[in-house]
Amino acid sequence: MAHFVKLDENNVVIQAIVLDDSLTFNSETNEEDESVGVAWCTSTYGGTWMQTSYNNNIRTRFAGIGYTWNADLDAFVPPKPFASWTLNTTTKDWESPLGAEPTLTAEEIAAGKGYTWDESAYQADNTAGWTLVSP
Repeated sequence: MAHFVKLDENNVVIQAIVLDDSLTFNSETNEEDESVGVAWCTSTYGGTWMQTSYNNNIRTRFAGIGYTWNADLDAFVPPKPFASWTLNTTTKDWESPLGAEPTLTAEEIAAGKGYTWDESAYQADNTAGWTLVSP
């Protein structure tokens, strides 16, 4: 099975479908060919289509609805989670301005605690952001 997504005019994923491999088969090369699948999707549904990989084999990750195709990175990028976060062009994912989520202690893990990002706290003083929360 092959997975394809439809993009809007801003390269945002608006639809995802699964095609039988026969609809992506190139009889000249005897193998799957994205352009064959794109042509089938375009002729059947119209619009702009691209292949995505459920196993993350192409374009970094599986593209969900709301993800954006970034041609410079050859990747589908998830929606930006917070206004202050920036896109890391190496990992192709969003990062907080304070870096990675803090590491939980053994006691915090045992208590079921975790960290969450508090955008309003970060916007207030640019030093707070990761907040420890209890279940």
